[in-house]
Order: sequence, then C-alpha cells, then structure tokens
Amino acid sequence: MTVVRDLLRAKTNSIWSVAPDATVYDALRLMADKDVGALVVFDANARLTGIISERDYARKVVLKGKTSRETAVREIMTEKVVCVRPEQPIEECMALMTNKRIRHLPVLEDDRLIGVISIGDVIKSVIADQQFMIEQLEHYITGQR
Repeated sequence: MTVVRDLLRAKTNSIWSVAPDATVYDALRLMADKDVGALVVFDANARLTGIISERDYARKVVLKGKTSRETAVREIMTEKVVCVRPEQPIEECMALMTNKRIRHLPVLEDDRLIGVISIGDVIKSVIADQQFMIEQLEHYITGQR
C-alpha cells in the first residue's frame, strides 16, 4: 500500500510559499513560474497560516470584481488548511480530497511542513498501483513469473 511518504520521494522537494501580505498577483506569478496550482502561506514566524489556489483567485477575486494587484493573499487564502501525515495511505488522501473538494494537501511531520501533494499526484499513484496489480494478476493467471 502506497503512503504519502512514498509519493513525496518521487517528487521534487520544492515547497513554494508566499507571505500573507503579498499581492495575489505576485502569488499567481509564482504559481505560473513554478507550474503549480497552489502555494502554502507562511506568516513571519514561519507558521503555516493558509493556502492559496487558482480556485481561490477565480472565486474570490475575479468573480468579486477585485484586482489581483490590489488584493492581499490574506484576503482570499483558505485559512483552515487540511493537512495529512507522511504515513497516511494514498487512498485516504483521495477520499479526503474528494469529500472536502480540495486539490492540494500539505504534508506535516512533527508540525513541520515537508511537502505538498496534489490530486494529480494521488491519481498517478493510484493508477500505477492498479496497473501493477493487473500485471501481477495477469502473470498469475497465465502462469508466468
């Protein structure tokens, strides 16, 4: 069974973040530069205080008639961040993401952020696990080793 730690090993260890007083425009530019859909938000004491995603931008800036250059990240970030632990099974993460309707999960170990996984990461992992199982069953059925 694949767990979050396994998924993090396969990813680059980069964690992209932004400060709560940064502009939404700066956050969007960083997301575009790093090709990510969300950034974690750290306060001045390096505490995780939120997460900002492209969805936050679309729903809380564009649809509200605000501008990204004049809106601070703190105004639109999601403050109640759902996090997971490295030993959690990927299937649990998928269920959590589906139930909470979120696409990114920060990973905490001993209250320290060690990575962020996305729904894309989780789906790729589940597909790889299923493909492996199918191959093993095919080998079993055909008598191959």
